Amino acid sequence: MTDILLIALAMTLLYMSIANRIFTYLRILVFQGFLLFGTTYLTLSNINTLNLILIMLETIVFKAIAVPFFLRYIIKRNAITREAEPYLPNFISLIVVTLIIVVTITLSSAIVDENLDKTYFVVALSTLFTGLYLIVSRKKIITQVIGYLVIENGVFVLSLAVGNEMPMLVNLGIMLDIFASVLLLGVFFNKIGDVLKDPDVNLLRNLKD
Repeated sequence: MTDILLIALAMTLLYMSIANRIFTYLRILVFQGFLLFGTTYLTLSNINTLNLILIMLETIVFKAIAVPFFLRYIIKRNAITREAEPYLPNFISLIVVTLIIVVTITLSSAIVDENLDKTYFVVALSTLFTGLYLIVSRKKIITQVIGYLVIENGVFVLSLAVGNEMPMLVNLGIMLDIFASVLLLGVFFNKIGDVLKDPDVNLLRNLKD
């Protein structure tokens, strides 16, 4: 069952690579949040009530509800157009993300380690590199932030490797990191929105003191 959830997470990366609308990205983030909760719940052994509450807070409440809702508010607050505006055609992006997944599968097959769960390794690295690709291949600042959140989801999957040893420490660290990043994003966008309408990465070059 865990492998099915992880494969579904990898499939969302392919869908995200061809999505044209920003709100589609937000829906994918919501879906990924629920997938991460299910994966974590099935992966962690000897999970107590406190850890379960913390995992639900990070995955469902924070990743699947709070962050997408906050990003939606920022998009509407700053009247950002809903098109993602990628630099490359969707077909090329699909090929790139597919190659990322294939390369991570090839890399994992070359690693011989009994303690390494290759499914987690492949999905985690694929999510990390797909997030990086979204950052460099999209024009809008908001889509680059979404790419950063995808990277955070990849880090979360990697954290499950040590989740049984110290789940609270790992999850709390990741959650605080995301919270600080998104909070800074909100302040940044609410201020820059008064200067640039529908902020684009290229327009940042025009900003001066």
